[in-house]
Amino acid sequence: MSAHATRPTHRVVPSPAGRVHLVEQGTGPVVLLVHGFPESWYSWRHQLPALAAAGYRAVAVDVRGYGRSSRPGDVAAYRMRELVADNVAVVRALGAESAVVVGHDWGAGIAAHSALLEPEVFRAVGMLSVPYTPPGGPRPTEAFARVGGDDEFYISYFQQPGRAEAEIEPDVRGWLAGVYAALSADTMPASGAPDPHFIGRGGTMSERFPAGQLPAWLGEEDLDVYAGEFERTGLTGALNRYRNMDRDWEELADLHGAPIAQPSLFIGGREDASTMWLSDAIDAYPTTLPGLTSCHLLDDCGHWVQQEHPAEVNRILTEWLAALPA
Repeated sequence: MSAHATRPTHRVVPSPAGRVHLVEQGTGPVVLLVHGFPESWYSWRHQLPALAAAGYRAVAVDVRGYGRSSRPGDVAAYRMRELVADNVAVVRALGAESAVVVGHDWGAGIAAHSALLEPEVFRAVGMLSVPYTPPGGPRPTEAFARVGGDDEFYISYFQQPGRAEAEIEPDVRGWLAGVYAALSADTMPASGAPDPHFIGRGGTMSERFPAGQLPAWLGEEDLDVYAGEFERTGLTGALNRYRNMDRDWEELADLHGAPIAQPSLFIGGREDASTMWLSDAIDAYPTTLPGLTSCHLLDDCGHWVQQEHPAEVNRILTEWLAALPA
């Protein structure tokens, strides 16, 4: 049995941007795990050993722009087709013909588009927190600009290069602690409090974060891991994903309304704004995800699904994987 079967192993593999850092554990069919914002491979720390024990080769990547993966300087280098190409490169570097891809938050979108654009490589897709919505609809930045009334939606706030960085980078650890708490079921602001997804006129995002407490799933050492990576790399690579939404909308025009045919899975938190705001997308799954075989909304769960409820997510994932066609 190889070393990565019994413990997590770090390595770097070639990608179109230069390199992808990954952490793998286990042997068997490849399950590619793709994190969201603002995270890293470490957000899958609870899933790697569970999937390995269930007979899979679990592989968690640092997405382009994060951690030890390449961080191109061009904003356009973070468009969706480039991130899908990175996922394909990882599968090929692992010596596999195909993989199951599972993503959280932005990683859910990257996983969905990997399945949509490369169906021969990605034989099944799991999405956590952010429901699948097919390409199309209105131009994203125009739609988001209409959200929030006098307040500014966070995605609009992230669009201008350097603006969000100026808020976050002077105190990366404090900002991360705040955003993790703001979107966790046990520490999010009470109903009726100002919504941390919106920024008041002339304000900052962190002004609406809870102060002085960490969610139950996040220890000080866990926060140190996340903060250490972003203090080293900065936030620009991560934020550049948001700055490509209009470019993706244009480049994926030929796929407007396209369903994902492969077997699929969705897991969301009932207390997560993503599942509440996009409830219509979940209702549309019979059309948009005709291969859906497992759909779950977890009680007492916010946005950080696989970290807030790791045991339940591990059970759902392994049962879903075991039921997939060979």
